[in-house]
Amino acid sequence: MCADFSWETGFFSALTAGILICVLGQLFLTPLATLLGSTPTILPHARAYLRVILLGAPWMTASLVLNNQLRFQGSAAYAMVGITSGAILNIGLDPLLIFTLDMGVAGAAWATIISQFISFCLLLAGCARGGNLRIRFSRVQLKLSYYKMIVKGGLPSLGRQGLASVATICLNRAAGPYGDTAIAAMSIVQRIMMFGGSAMIGFGQGFQPVCGFNYGARLYRRVKQGFWFCVKSSTCFLFAVSVLGFAFAPQLVALFQDDPQVVAYGAAALRFQCVTFCFQGWIIMSNMMLQTIGRTVPATFLAMARQGIFFIPLVFLLSQLFGFLGVQMTQAVSDLLTLLCAIPIQLAVMRGLSDEG
Repeated sequence: MCADFSWETGFFSALTAGILICVLGQLFLTPLATLLGSTPTILPHARAYLRVILLGAPWMTASLVLNNQLRFQGSAAYAMVGITSGAILNIGLDPLLIFTLDMGVAGAAWATIISQFISFCLLLAGCARGGNLRIRFSRVQLKLSYYKMIVKGGLPSLGRQGLASVATICLNRAAGPYGDTAIAAMSIVQRIMMFGGSAMIGFGQGFQPVCGFNYGARLYRRVKQGFWFCVKSSTCFLFAVSVLGFAFAPQLVALFQDDPQVVAYGAAALRFQCVTFCFQGWIIMSNMMLQTIGRTVPATFLAMARQGIFFIPLVFLLSQLFGFLGVQMTQAVSDLLTLLCAIPIQLAVMRGLSDEG
């Protein structure tokens, strides 16, 4: 989003969307929790968490706009301070509210929305410093052309993050017949893999401004050099993480819950994902580059492939064929299929850059 079509439009639109999510979520709390895959025993805890976490939806959605805007203005330090401060505060508040104040699962939700609000305030302050664009409500313009540009730039991210939520629902439903321990195990594995995945998303987002600046200046050689550097670095990092994750899978799962069955289910699923996790270096960097240079269709396809186009049908198909083992291996199979699509798509675009300009 750039200054000439008022980025305030995107900010206040995100804020409004967050308010709608909050209101509608509170009105349909039980159906929402059920839709997300809650079993009768999990439902009370899911309701307690959702009732609180939805209150933070307005500033959580708006923070996404602020974070990306700061990065694309070259103020990554402000964005980093805002996001990191919220994450660190969340880590500190979780044990305080859950255990010390005995607030249970609601305490985890309060910890999240409080820390996210602090993060939002810091990001907002960052926009008022240096040469960054200030937020002015008077500049909001509800024009179709603006929303087309917003959708074009954000569609790949929506596909990636939106379908990740849908994939979680499908995963919970596929694991549901095998009991609460199966759902708990798969949820823990998702959280563990999120650490490495979030690092890659952050690395890719750091590559995006560099890619965008050089692509806009028609310095395509630098674009390709930056891509290959990021792919090599991220793949090496993910390979090391995967080896450690495979070797210490039971211990990692036990950090979250020491139930023997949960550990057994989770360790097997984690090891399956570790086998293909290093593929994310190519997949995510390809997706980030395609999104940045305006290749919306292939970028959106890759963003949707891993946890949407492939994952959603596979989790039901493989569970029917192999039982819970099929659920455990779904993400690994989806990663492999996504890589097989990402390689020719990205190589074709890279070859095309040599012909441009």
